[in-house]
Amino acid sequence: MTGATPARPRLRADARRNAEQIRRAAIGAFQGRGLSVPLEEVARAAGVSKATIFNRFGGRVGLIEAVIEEVVANELYAAIDRTRALDGAGERVAYYITAIRDLQYRQPTANDVLLQEFPHSQQLMDICRAAGEINGELVAAGHASGTLRPEFTPDDLHALVVDNALALKHGARPPRDAYDRRTAFLLDGIRGRQDPSCG
Repeated sequence: MTGATPARPRLRADARRNAEQIRRAAIGAFQGRGLSVPLEEVARAAGVSKATIFNRFGGRVGLIEAVIEEVVANELYAAIDRTRALDGAGERVAYYITAIRDLQYRQPTANDVLLQEFPHSQQLMDICRAAGEINGELVAAGHASGTLRPEFTPDDLHALVVDNALALKHGARPPRDAYDRRTAFLLDGIRGRQDPSCG
């Protein structure tokens, strides 16, 4: 009788260990290759079966939601917070666009999120909404200060981010120096005449 009692605690410990192994494997896979990595590969890296992923997380979307903060959301939200903490409108625009393009270059998952590849994930849609809100804030402040061209809209800023995501996801990856040079070209192209950096 006494030898049978630890079975349930041991099962719970095994389940917790499996879940953490799956989480660690998913973080590594998603950060390196984006959110569409085959679940078979995540399972193999975690040392479990694909069925275990479904049992523990309910499938791909559940797994994404379990790790998305560590994979990319925390970094994206931090960029938004740092942007809002800056004083000048032009400085905020330049910092945010540079930071988001940097994140897109380094983290394939950022592009999957911004392209809304998994619209059934509430967390991913919340991230997109947060990005849309900061886009609107930046463009409004840029117009009020004259640091953005008056015809430049939040939709234009959204399109620039999405176009970049598509290019990085489906096109040839440019060298980093060329990529950063194009970020500078982009910023020059949207600046208004009253931006001090235009003088």
